[in-house]
Amino acid sequence: MSGPLPELDPVIHAQARLRVVAALSTLPDGDRIAFPKLQDILAMTAGNLSVHLRKLEDAGYVDVTKTHHGRTPTTLIGLSRRGRLAFEEYTTAVRALIDPKHSDDLQREGR
Repeated sequence: MSGPLPELDPVIHAQARLRVVAALSTLPDGDRIAFPKLQDILAMTAGNLSVHLRKLEDAGYVDVTKTHHGRTPTTLIGLSRRGRLAFEEYTTAVRALIDPKHSDDLQREGR
């Protein structure tokens, strides 16, 4: 590898937040998931998930919408465009760390 090692986004790099962003990235662009469903998928406590969602929301990586379904409060979470781009850049950086040839190819392409 001829260039410097890529930096990994510290907001995404924390294990729990990486799991959140990876799960949300599987949703089609613009789709959202209910908080309890995301909590079940990730097998995280509500408090733990809330803390990590707040950090991701503060970074602009997730959109959190609080609404009502009938009389029941509902929290919907989706990956923002900025979050989707950050995750793509993160995965590119990880691939470059794992496969130096990939990093050299990206440098030749001007990325």
